[in-house]
Amino acid sequence: MAEKRKQRNRNKAHRTAIFNHKGGVGKTTLTVNIAAALASLGKKILLVDTDPQCNLTSYLIEEAVVDDLLDQSDTSKGETLWSAMKPISEATGEINRIDSIELSLRNIFLLPGDIRLSEFEQDLTQMWSECFQRKVKGYRGTSAISLLVNYACAARNVDFVFYDCGPNIGPLNRVVLLDCDSFIVPAACDLFSVRALKTLGHTLSQWIKEWQVVAELAPDDLYLIPGRPSFLGYIPQRFRVYRGEVAAGYTRYLSQIEKHANSDIATVLRRIDPELAPASMSTRLGQVKDFGTIANASQKQGVPMHEVNAGTQSQRQEAYAAFMAIAKKILARSTV
Repeated sequence: MAEKRKQRNRNKAHRTAIFNHKGGVGKTTLTVNIAAALASLGKKILLVDTDPQCNLTSYLIEEAVVDDLLDQSDTSKGETLWSAMKPISEATGEINRIDSIELSLRNIFLLPGDIRLSEFEQDLTQMWSECFQRKVKGYRGTSAISLLVNYACAARNVDFVFYDCGPNIGPLNRVVLLDCDSFIVPAACDLFSVRALKTLGHTLSQWIKEWQVVAELAPDDLYLIPGRPSFLGYIPQRFRVYRGEVAAGYTRYLSQIEKHANSDIATVLRRIDPELAPASMSTRLGQVKDFGTIANASQKQGVPMHEVNAGTQSQRQEAYAAFMAIAKKILARSTV
């Protein structure tokens, strides 16, 4: 009961992280296209760029606008995540409630990233330790991004939040994952992705266990991140298809990815709580083959693959079908 009481002010929007601590697995492209598919189904989406590299922000906003956002982020006119976190990082006050940006993509909003989030990440190491000492500063710091997202969700009546995370297992991703209701693991069909899956579940398991201790120590009147992200599934990407079949050389990786998603993520989380990875649920959420030209065009044009001015109509329709299938599974597995 105490756990529920501490989260009573949490917005209803379902929060999901697209997360893998290996880089180059297509997290940002996947985020944009899944968001667009859900938005086309009538859902309102908030995208949160917590990667200090700002790839998601650069994907969706013109370069000149991004430059201006970054130039102004340390001022009173700042509108990035760093602008919001700066008072917490500098211990000068509560978060700045920045407004999310309404994008040209219908029903999609953005909390833009900032390279200076790396400074906030450094502070989070100390804040995490302070939680174990029952210091209010630590709890407020670790829950600051969550609280900002809460305000943004309420302002836009959001249904789904998607965090675009950096490729690491640092303190910033720790508080982001622990804020989420669920997470999705993208994986490229290569040896490095397979190896990354072997450690991902164990890292998350440790974070969850540590936060359970922290939450028990917390005063009852504080806003806290929930600390219970469930495994929504994995998405293999960037494999090639030849005459309707997965090309030779990729099938081995597909089977290994599935094996480790089950043994090193789902099974590990199930030991903490079966609800974090239901045994009845297929761990493969969908799959996205290598769409080549239209994937690159999507990044350059800042639109989902099915709307790009490139490739063939057949390619665009195939991409639309792939991401729509994933979006419908997310709807089915979420509580929104």
